Amino acid sequence: MEQEISFFTHDDVPISVGLVIDNSASMHNKRERVNSAALSFVRESNPQDETFIVDFDDEAYLDHDFTNSINDLVAALGPIDTRGETALYDAVYLSAAHLDEGKKDKKALLVITDGEDNASKYSRETVLSKLRESKVTVYAIGLLEENDSREPFFGKSQSPTRKAKEVLQQFAQATGGRAYFPRSVEEIGPLCRSIARDLRNQYTIGYTPSNEKVDGTWRRTTVRLNPSKVFSRVTVSAKEGYYAPRTQDSVQH
Repeated sequence: MEQEISFFTHDDVPISVGLVIDNSASMHNKRERVNSAALSFVRESNPQDETFIVDFDDEAYLDHDFTNSINDLVAALGPIDTRGETALYDAVYLSAAHLDEGKKDKKALLVITDGEDNASKYSRETVLSKLRESKVTVYAIGLLEENDSREPFFGKSQSPTRKAKEVLQQFAQATGGRAYFPRSVEEIGPLCRSIARDLRNQYTIGYTPSNEKVDGTWRRTTVRLNPSKVFSRVTVSAKEGYYAPRTQDSVQH
């Protein structure tokens, strides 16, 4: 059902953002360039943003908590000690949860990884559920093997590369973000700067839903745009929906 828009704004407001960076062994030859790209993202962002860094290999860990100091972020991204496997799901879940502690209303994650999750405790569906109930927007950069010739086995229907790509696309799409799959590590820097500019140039649409039930159910939303001929190629990225508030009575019944 079409909803009546109550406000429509375009503001460059500071955000709470998490840099979620793969630190597994396969990232060894890429990590220096990734760190440089992550810093270019910070420098292109609003100076009042608060940023934290989460690294992940066999497990996810907070490398540096919220700060708006570039010097602090440079120091945190300096050491490179790649090792272990890829706990991507844990890193995204825990980072989305940590964003709840951020002071800014607008929240985002920039996830950079080069492979399929193979070490997490949380499942893909658990992470998707967490992202859908949060305010976070996920931008993902997948440094995946373009020509993965490995055949699926033991009942697997997808190669590791295809599965990794699908997961990153799901995380981004569920939150109104985007997933990128550059052909080389040299493309990461320009991509990070582009994502930073995107975050500073977003529109916010608000409405009061006609469905007033406070039952905690999932409400799917679709944003449609009627562009003029001048902007005929505009694309829309928006969250898939939200969970309605839940009262105590709806919990009990």
